Amino acid sequence: MNSILEISYLLASVSYILGLKMLSNPKAAKRGNLIAAFGMALAIAATLMLYRQGADELPLRNIPLILGALAIGSFIGTLMAKRVAMTAMPQMVSFFNGMGGICAAIISLMEFGHLQPDAPLGEGLSIILGIIIGTVSFSGSMLAYGKLEGKVKDRVLPAQQVVNMVVLGAIAALSIYILSGSYYSIPLAYGLIGLSVIYGLLFVFPIGGADMPVVISLLNSFTGVAAALGGFLYNNMPMLTGGILVGSAGTILTVMMCKAMNRSLTNVLLGAFGAAKPGGSGTGSAVDGAIKEVSIQEAAMLCNYAKEVMVVPGYGLAVAQAQHICHELEKVLEDAGVNLTYAIHPVAGRMPGHMNVLLAEADVEYEKLLELEQANPKFSNADVTLVIGANDVVNPAAKTDKNSPIYGMPILEVDKSKSVIVFKRGMSQGYAGIENELFYGKNTRMLFGDAKATLNKLVEEIKNL
Repeated sequence: MNSILEISYLLASVSYILGLKMLSNPKAAKRGNLIAAFGMALAIAATLMLYRQGADELPLRNIPLILGALAIGSFIGTLMAKRVAMTAMPQMVSFFNGMGGICAAIISLMEFGHLQPDAPLGEGLSIILGIIIGTVSFSGSMLAYGKLEGKVKDRVLPAQQVVNMVVLGAIAALSIYILSGSYYSIPLAYGLIGLSVIYGLLFVFPIGGADMPVVISLLNSFTGVAAALGGFLYNNMPMLTGGILVGSAGTILTVMMCKAMNRSLTNVLLGAFGAAKPGGSGTGSAVDGAIKEVSIQEAAMLCNYAKEVMVVPGYGLAVAQAQHICHELEKVLEDAGVNLTYAIHPVAGRMPGHMNVLLAEADVEYEKLLELEQANPKFSNADVTLVIGANDVVNPAAKTDKNSPIYGMPILEVDKSKSVIVFKRGMSQGYAGIENELFYGKNTRMLFGDAKATLNKLVEEIKNL
């Protein structure tokens, strides 16, 4: 029995690694997801049927309760996944991530009550870290969910960094007190949970929507680490492997997101997002120039007779559900001999890869999706660049205005294109709360209206040329 169980666990672990590897390629991502899901199902089934506990090697108890919980969770998860809109995918990711965090915290809390005064230091440390990290992930993810849903507004406390550091210090002090004195009492664990909940909320409260991709990625890595600690406690290979993969992948992605936002990981942890640059006003300098509009007919002429067209999608494209008509525009222009590619900023949307997922849903070829480093050298050769729902990630102030809160952030350099057409409902500011210099550029024209409706008109106009 044990041999078969270990082999099942090994196969499950391999499936996680293989599935994660396949997720890096959009064409293989669906198959990779199914392979990883099969591995998880195998690990669960093997545990229920083959795991033996105690000296008498008794089978697991409470199987009906476990199966009932699995059925309820599977039903709710399936229902949510089927109903969620692509624009609400970040909220669902945050919610599910929070559920993973609280599960890891509950596991550690249950084991905390079984600790003995002579327990190894490593065991006690793993349990305490599992409680802290899992709880921070839960409270932070739930708050992120509320902010993404628009139900919770940003809140910045006076001396936010100092407050966060004080709470972190209190968590560390209580953890050391528990470990050094072997005071494994449940009230102390509840105190640790309370402080961790507070820190998770303080950590996410000041963070604006534009910075959410970094936060979601970091919280995801927290949940992975907490799950890995649970796997370490139970000597469970699939749990340990899965946790390590999620934790490491989330950490790498977080570093990449921080680089894309010109933020340090230290500032993320201390809740310094949205702060003004030292010596700067944090509001940006005044923008000179006038807004120039373009008609549908003029935009159609520019696109139809261009050789190179680039599309920069943003959250506005997701809100308008315009990815499918955008792909239709691509096909119409390619039939006219125009080469069209997409430039994707790393933090476009509300979670890592949000724009890639939206465009893949519309059957856009992955080879046409250019990352920031690939896209920027090509803008100077673009006859027309269409900015659809993007704002701060194309603002030249990031390169020119030291007073701007986004100064130093890598942007898509669309201002280098011969012509820029910005699809926008109105002149509202982005999440950075500043004017976009791009809108006032000499080669920029504004095309106001709903992105989906405007793109439909543009496609029809190009077809009639």
